[in-house]
Amino acid sequence: MPAFASIGRPVCRMWQLAAYALVHRLALMMAGVTAEQPPDKKLCSNGGIAKKIGTHDGTFHCDEVLACYMLQQLDQYKNATIIRTRDPAVLAECDIVVDVGGVYDPEKNLFDHHQRSFNETMKSVCGKKWSTKLSSAGLIYCHFGKNVLKTFLGKYKDDESVVTCIYDKIYENFVEEIDAIDNGVDQFDGVPKYHISTNLSTRVGHCNPSWNDEKPNEMECFKKAVKIVEENFQTKVHHFLHVWLPARSIVQDALISRCDIDPSGEIILLRQSCPWKEHLFELEDTEKIVKPIKYVVYGDKSGKWRIQCVPAGRNTFENRLSIVQEWRGLRDEELSKKSGIPDCVFVHATGFIGGNKTQKGVLDMARRCLAQTLS
Repeated sequence: MPAFASIGRPVCRMWQLAAYALVHRLALMMAGVTAEQPPDKKLCSNGGIAKKIGTHDGTFHCDEVLACYMLQQLDQYKNATIIRTRDPAVLAECDIVVDVGGVYDPEKNLFDHHQRSFNETMKSVCGKKWSTKLSSAGLIYCHFGKNVLKTFLGKYKDDESVVTCIYDKIYENFVEEIDAIDNGVDQFDGVPKYHISTNLSTRVGHCNPSWNDEKPNEMECFKKAVKIVEENFQTKVHHFLHVWLPARSIVQDALISRCDIDPSGEIILLRQSCPWKEHLFELEDTEKIVKPIKYVVYGDKSGKWRIQCVPAGRNTFENRLSIVQEWRGLRDEELSKKSGIPDCVFVHATGFIGGNKTQKGVLDMARRCLAQTLS
């Protein structure tokens, strides 16, 4: 046998492997799977097999970007590979599929909302009050949102009342907007006077490759969109946890002790100045407060005290009970003389807010204003 014959089979085998690799790569490209996100099994840093999150390729939208981001915050999907394809065979190998496939079946981890039969809302799926049709973002938030939030809540992660409170606020003030925009739900009837083009959904949309990009890299664009969603989601959670929730606690404590401030129960005193209107309206409803609060008093940054009227509703300048008409527009000594209350500072001309140098003085102002209903 010629000497070179001994290398014939190895050379042939090398060409076979190369040909197989080329065919395999072409198949993946046709399935829409990028080289950056191969569907082959991938080891996690802990030695396990990385899970796969499936979503569609082509133009991406804010809902599936947010859905993928939220899933990757969970322990079971923290190291998951995102597979972007419409190939049913490739999607079938994924551990969870969002925004593609035409099936909503949470038991099988299938979360699409495009099928004609789909009309689910937070109300129908989770028993919440919102009736906006869900996108893939809303579906993932509905089923996994509380566990996602727990990764950010620190010492509050085991406090179910806090988790539920933040969960509701994030849906109402973040996720619902994305659901509505993706499903084409208008905010109001009629023609808008102007268009909003800086919302999160629009900014995510701008991350897609441009129509005239000759060498688009969809996966890199998708990753850029995830970063934008990540920053906005975390900022919202931080706000509600570290800004909104402490203010709610202050208002709640003031409501509990309101009868210690005044027997009427219609004046509350905040131990610290904070945004209070939203919390007061919500807590009056949830705590079933029979007598609506008329006045909120609190100390300001200068060391003086303020009295502020509670509005008649969330979107009105009308007050439940304005400050005494005769005091409005007066200041300092003139106001003190007119009211008979020492240390007065001012009352606004519209009668919605006033001030006094002392806590006793501002409470006297509130009680005198409250007496209007008895005269």
